Amino acid sequence: QIHLEESGGGLVQPGGNLTLSCVASGGSFVMHAMGWFRQAPGKDREFVARISRNGITQRYANSVKGRFKISRNNDENIVLLQMTRLNADDTGVYYCAADKGISGVTRPDVFDYWGQGTSVTVSS
Repeated sequence: QIHLEESGGGLVQPGGNLTLSCVASGGSFVMHAMGWFRQAPGKDREFVARISRNGITQRYANSVKGRFKISRNNDENIVLLQMTRLNADDTGVYYCAADKGISGVTRPDVFDYWGQGTSVTVSS
């Protein structure tokens, strides 16, 4: 079993940048694809980004494509989400997730392990 812990959330002004981190422990990080999801108040959890086990393949939600970048360091068991040009629609709790499979599917139900989330608020 893999344990995930997110950090880096906070309050940021519209147009600003923020980088989220997720540290994995207790399992084989390199054997899991990793993803970021977010959940805004009153809304369902939605896919943000996914990265393959070796870091070569990334997928993004259309709403964040070109603004967000997902990366991973398999030596340090960490996955990052670099967020730029943030706007109010990016507000929510951001969750890190790990998928034992290699399907590349972005639905939340295919991910096996989840962190507790870190809150991001974009507001002036």
